[in-house]
Amino acid sequence: MGYDAPNIPLIGEEAPEFKAPSTQGEINFPEDYKGKWVVLFSHPADFTPVCTTEFMAFQAKKAEFDALNCELIGYSVDGIHSHIEWVKNIKKNFDVQIEFPIVAHPSIAYNYGMLQPTADDSHTVRAVFIIDPEGKVASLMYYPLSNGRNVDEIIRLVKSLQVTVEHGRATPANWPNNEIFGDRVIVPPAENCAQAKENTENFECNDWYLCTDENPVK
Repeated sequence: MGYDAPNIPLIGEEAPEFKAPSTQGEINFPEDYKGKWVVLFSHPADFTPVCTTEFMAFQAKKAEFDALNCELIGYSVDGIHSHIEWVKNIKKNFDVQIEFPIVAHPSIAYNYGMLQPTADDSHTVRAVFIIDPEGKVASLMYYPLSNGRNVDEIIRLVKSLQVTVEHGRATPANWPNNEIFGDRVIVPPAENCAQAKENTENFECNDWYLCTDENPVK
């Protein structure tokens, strides 16, 4: 297969639409997910060891994603029958029931830039798209075929993005466990002198450009 540069949707752009079969019935995206956050993640192929561990890891955290109004959608270039058999295989070997859908449609790989130069470019890289309730890309991450994702970090990022979208605050490094600010959040920096003065009077500030507020989602 020849390699073409991937068409990667960028942060702030509309997430590409698709209608595709899944292990839980047909999905019409984003229509079926209006008002919800979505984590769309790809894996290179069904019946592969790293991917199997990832799917079980996502399933173990599904209740946390549900609590965040966030749906999970898995994807690979394999067909729907392979997906169904893989779900059955995971249940048989590990007694883990995968409760989120795995979609099957080749256009998703191209439209989301999941096919990138690897040892075998017919396999998708480990892409993670966090999509907001308006159907726009809020974050994207790419991992190589050989390295599994950290699901706790994806949950942390969903929470952080929700603080920004719903409360207008940024979050510091390692939030909510920042070494200096703990779980406090960052007030957007002032854009003029009057606003800088107002911020320093109303928030905890190390300087006019770095002011923090209480975590709104304790």
